[in-house]
Amino acid sequence: MFKNKGLAVLSLFILFTVVFTGCKSRFEKLRASTDVAKKYQEAIRLYNKKDYSKALVLFDDLVQRYRGRSESEDLYYYYAYTNYKLKDYLSARYHFKTFADTYPSSPKAEECRFLAAYCFYLDSPNYSLDQDNTYKAIESLQLFINLYPKSERVAEASKLIADLREKLERKSFENAKLFLDIGDYQAAVIAFRNSAKDFPDTKYAEEMEYLTIQAQYLYAKNSLETKQEDRYNEAIEEYGRFVERYPKSTFSKEAEDLKTASLKGIEKTKETLAAYGYKTKQEDEQ
Repeated sequence: MFKNKGLAVLSLFILFTVVFTGCKSRFEKLRASTDVAKKYQEAIRLYNKKDYSKALVLFDDLVQRYRGRSESEDLYYYYAYTNYKLKDYLSARYHFKTFADTYPSSPKAEECRFLAAYCFYLDSPNYSLDQDNTYKAIESLQLFINLYPKSERVAEASKLIADLREKLERKSFENAKLFLDIGDYQAAVIAFRNSAKDFPDTKYAEEMEYLTIQAQYLYAKNSLETKQEDRYNEAIEEYGRFVERYPKSTFSKEAEDLKTASLKGIEKTKETLAAYGYKTKQEDEQ
């Protein structure tokens, strides 16, 4: 009884192996074939079956063989999409762009131009990493909008650009905060100001302006006594601009504390300099 069961399992295993090997052999045989029409038909069948890896193998060969022929447009469209389905966005965006450039009058050109830009969007990394692809995605999406201003995809392209800009805003904000965290206060002040200039409508604007006061105060506090008065005054000026823009800010109390600390810092600086025989800025002006 057990012997018969063992033979049955072995037979099934052999049958499965033969069938599997036979299928593989048929694909490899077709791959090596010069029958491009049959290969094209099989590539489309595999694509529709979502067997994109095998379809790509055949498309790789076919795009060379069909170059210059009437079928090449549809073939290249499938080829670009196969890379996209396999999440090879680097290759996909290249092929979508090439399609749009090669067949500008094709009804699929608009779609491919959009997808080329969308692949850049999909390859845009976390905000903490290098944002080269983010800038390229914005540029490509804006180009799409410029080329197809009446396209129904313009709204989506605009939303994608907004998402990418928000990522750049956060990177800019976090980079400025990093300078503050590591104690490079002068660099932090400059970085916060530049970020506010580059992204005037950023959602971080209020917090950035408060942190600019903080960074300027700490910059003054850690400066040479001879430079502290001017730098404390800059912190007070930053405070004035802040309360004018955000009179009901959640950072109002902290900002006012920094102003008070800056005023006290100026008085202390004057006392220290006087003790060493230095003239204050006010005495120099007299």
